[in-house]
Amino acid sequence: MCGIIGISDHPEASKIAYLGLYALQHRGEEAAGIASYDTQVHIIKDRGLVFDVFNEAALDSLKGSVAIAHTRYSTTGSSNVKNCQPFLVTHRNRPIAVAHNGNLTNTEELYRKLEDEGSIFQTSMDSEILVHLLAKTPNHDYKKWFVDMLAQLKGAFSVVFMVEDTLVGARDRQGFRPLVLGKLGDGYMLASETCALDLTKAEFIREIEPGEIVIIKGSKIESLFLPGCDKSKKAQCIFENIYFARPDSHIFNDNVYLVRKRLGAQLAKESPVKDADFVMPIPDSGVYAALGYANELKVPFEVGMIRNHYIGRTFIQPSQFLRDFRVRVKLNPISDVIRGKKVIVVEDSIVRGTTSRSRVREIRKAGAKEIHMRITCPPIIFPCFYGIDFPSSEELIAYGKTVAEVAKFIEVDSLEYLSLDGMLSVMKDSGAFCHACFTGKYPVDVPSNKSKYQLEGKA
Repeated sequence: MCGIIGISDHPEASKIAYLGLYALQHRGEEAAGIASYDTQVHIIKDRGLVFDVFNEAALDSLKGSVAIAHTRYSTTGSSNVKNCQPFLVTHRNRPIAVAHNGNLTNTEELYRKLEDEGSIFQTSMDSEILVHLLAKTPNHDYKKWFVDMLAQLKGAFSVVFMVEDTLVGARDRQGFRPLVLGKLGDGYMLASETCALDLTKAEFIREIEPGEIVIIKGSKIESLFLPGCDKSKKAQCIFENIYFARPDSHIFNDNVYLVRKRLGAQLAKESPVKDADFVMPIPDSGVYAALGYANELKVPFEVGMIRNHYIGRTFIQPSQFLRDFRVRVKLNPISDVIRGKKVIVVEDSIVRGTTSRSRVREIRKAGAKEIHMRITCPPIIFPCFYGIDFPSSEELIAYGKTVAEVAKFIEVDSLEYLSLDGMLSVMKDSGAFCHACFTGKYPVDVPSNKSKYQLEGKA
């Protein structure tokens, strides 16, 4: 999962992109980068948060009226400097920069084919494949150039390109990852989520459709579609609504905050707890579902844990060691609220289980009499190959275990998950979502080499 931004026809394109990245920091905390264009490309990227990578002098050096930007959470390739984006190449004296969100499923096949044809790769991420394919594709005009290149890709991609002063945005045929279009003065803005448009005061126009390519030059925009697009085969990632997207964003034709409240209300209908003293969330992603749960049962809502907002998201840390450390310093229970109480803890999901167990232990240590955990999605038992770091079933706590066994592992008095049908019932256009991580029903063929490090010889 990553955050991407594209800006066209704005005198301070890089500064607008920078603000947009701030809004999308939750989508990736490993690295950040911006590329801009005036008569040449200017690029700055590095590991770290947006605040760490850029300062005023850096932004002043990123001149031009076109820019693309990226904040990284790695799902293909290691977390290192060479894998930071945007990725930039020069082909026939023409600079091409790309920023990509998602995971290709035919990465290894395309990589080997391109290597056999003489391509030399600088990184170990699937995003680099896109620019090599562009260089190999006849480019009589921009429309044919991008259609021919993107048609070769399988899997998940929301992507922005900067080719000199032209901005191109595209989304895969299934629409796994969100991408929205906004109007910004005389130009346009592309972003992973509408919260980035809000921060920069861009006017939301619409979502980029699955399989759509938009080509923006100055204030002119053209739209076309990849061959074989079928609106009945959408596979939008439901985990965006459950966890990843910001609650103030509007994606997949719905508001994320309202979706999470509906998930919580449905969970309360399916899995109530009798005689509980209050409902509490695991901040921050569980807050809105907990509100929906408490409202539905008419049980008091309490904030039983306080989040340290100077600590990043624990799930998207690249190693278990960092995830465990972040959990310890991120959340602190309020003993005076919890002591002696029977509490319902609402959480968005349980992935590996170690984070949930740490949180439960802290709540227990704070004096809770009983802890009943409720989860706003079904058990995650299958890996994701479309842009979320669920790398293998063996690393998922629910794989091969009953709900009672998971409850014992995370040390709660009871545990219940939202049903698949219940989860889908609160979604607009419920048939338009990918739920492979719960069901194993993959809408696009998965890669034969399933390792995150498949291009690094570690698999």
